[in-house]
Amino acid sequence: MPKFVTRLAACVAVLAVATGSAYAKNPKVGGAAMFEDKNIVENAMNSKDHTTLVAAVKAAGLVETLQGKGPFTVFAPTNEAFEALPAGTVDTLLKPENKEKLTKVLTCHVVAADAMASTIEKMIKDDNGTHDVKTVGGCILKAKEDMGKISLTDENGNVAHVTIADVKQSNGVIHVIDKVLLPKM
Repeated sequence: MPKFVTRLAACVAVLAVATGSAYAKNPKVGGAAMFEDKNIVENAMNSKDHTTLVAAVKAAGLVETLQGKGPFTVFAPTNEAFEALPAGTVDTLLKPENKEKLTKVLTCHVVAADAMASTIEKMIKDDNGTHDVKTVGGCILKAKEDMGKISLTDENGNVAHVTIADVKQSNGVIHVIDKVLLPKM
């Protein structure tokens, strides 16, 4: 009996390590574990660094879309990125009468593809250092790579840096960024 208990304990330990390592590959975002079997909205809702983004997605009526099959690549600005916008910008965008503008801003952070950082870096290299990324919102972002870090420049010249790459989701991937990308208005 003790031999059986010892083997059972060993099996449980192996299973725990194997299960833990499956999730260890995905980085934590906003202090929360990001699970590959959850969709973009489910994971974003758990990140304390993305409460403004989640509120904006809800106000724009994009929850159902971003919970859909995808695949999507979302460049997800942090709360700090939204706070860096001019005073009153977020409050103004969240008003119901500005839903169309808010939707445009948010969809300029979404690409209809599952693009991991290595894929983006290859496209940048293949395009001699700058790759045009067309977003769902019709914006063209300029992707560049410098010393292993990806940056995105919006149509106004604002530059966002990917701070956490390759956060796998069931319907795509999230890349956390440090600035809000804005469409040409």
